[in-house]
Amino acid sequence: MNKIRVLELSGSHYDMGYQHGLSYADSIRHFAQERVRLSAEPMWTGQALSRSDVLDLADACLEEHRRYSQDLVDELQGMADATGLSLAELIIVCGFTDFIDTVYNAARVKVPVAAHEGADNCTAFLVPNQKAVQNHGFYGQTWDMHDTATPHVILLRGKPQNKPEFLAFTTVGCVGMIGMNSEGVAIGINNLSGDDGKIGVTWNFVVRKALEQSNADDALACITEANLAGAHNYMLMDKTGKGYNVEAMSTTQVVTPLEEGPLVHTNHCLLPETQQVQRVREQASQESSEKRLNRGYELLEKNDINENDLQALTRDPEAICVTSKPPRHVETCGAAIMRPATGDFWAVWGLPSENEYEHFTL
Repeated sequence: MNKIRVLELSGSHYDMGYQHGLSYADSIRHFAQERVRLSAEPMWTGQALSRSDVLDLADACLEEHRRYSQDLVDELQGMADATGLSLAELIIVCGFTDFIDTVYNAARVKVPVAAHEGADNCTAFLVPNQKAVQNHGFYGQTWDMHDTATPHVILLRGKPQNKPEFLAFTTVGCVGMIGMNSEGVAIGINNLSGDDGKIGVTWNFVVRKALEQSNADDALACITEANLAGAHNYMLMDKTGKGYNVEAMSTTQVVTPLEEGPLVHTNHCLLPETQQVQRVREQASQESSEKRLNRGYELLEKNDINENDLQALTRDPEAICVTSKPPRHVETCGAAIMRPATGDFWAVWGLPSENEYEHFTL
């Protein structure tokens, strides 16, 4: 069985970033080189840019990150000092899929180009208390990406000074993608593609700031009050079972509270307000997203849902567990399931259909 690598971080934010960078310096440098290159390619961003042009845009975003959370910028600085990378490069490593929206909308002459299907495949779900075993709700999701991302998947166990401890499913060089803290706040994402990207804050900072909060409403404010660089859908839940889904584009956000039934979200906008600023989508991507959405709801049509049911959902061969095939080479790189009321966290590296979940607690 391939186990997920666990990296323990503690101390100041700078210390945590330095520890992270030192532990995976070569991988982070490789990842940065790849993602800066992709950010300059027309198939991802609709325009060909030089490396310096890309880094200039990331530098502009850095100031928004400072305004949003200087602590997390300090964490990036520690990582930069450990790896020799610039803060601009690390902004791209961390927030690539948001940064793509920023670059796309920065074109002097914007020609509509469909969003790249390689960044567009996660399936996320919220299960309310009344539908869950023992009346304790769940948040979970797959994390799907081009298969070259799978080797970079890790789990962070963070113990920041004077802030809640957290577990975060992520990739090397990224401060956090999907996580839960010791206060019982869980948050995750799936990518959306917007044509309204701007100089702003990338989604991983939003996730980590939400993991500094003690309840769902304060975590929600971390999303709705952010000057967002790009488009993502966020799902969050706290230990009381209060939860929200947020279709968050750079220029508009729509919040849907979790009520009596499960919520499922994939990679296309469901609401008129966000559909207006959604980037053109490949037909195959749209069909995949719709199929996964419908399949997720189908698999959650039951009561007393438990962690085994949700693990089975992520392994679903019909639509949700994606295997790498040419020419897309997209796969489910891992998955996470969380129960905020009890502090239980299950994570799997790689294809859930081929690997076993591991159990962690906060």
